[in-house]
Amino acid sequence: MTVTTLGAQVVGAGVPLTDLHALGSAVVAQGLGTNGLQGWIRDNIVPLILLGIAVIMLWIGGRGDNAGVARRGVGLLVGLVALGIAVSGQGPAVGQFLAQLITG
Repeated sequence: MTVTTLGAQVVGAGVPLTDLHALGSAVVAQGLGTNGLQGWIRDNIVPLILLGIAVIMLWIGGRGDNAGVARRGVGLLVGLVALGIAVSGQGPAVGQFLAQLITG
């Protein structure tokens, strides 16, 4: 197997290694985004953070500080609402709704 055929197999479109510059232009023209990274963070990092918060809340509750757990629980709830609004992309709609509550 030569280097050229190896390049054609890696590229998958039959492009030899000598035409990689043209391939780079095609990749740039596709328009890359961060949807994959955002999805990975949403699916992996956020549940891990929530699990950590739950363990801390159980630890604080085990010491008998129920008022501290309630205080932190309300803060956690507000944070989760903000996270939900940010992840869903409905921030402008929520802002408009809240503004309409005040202005009528």
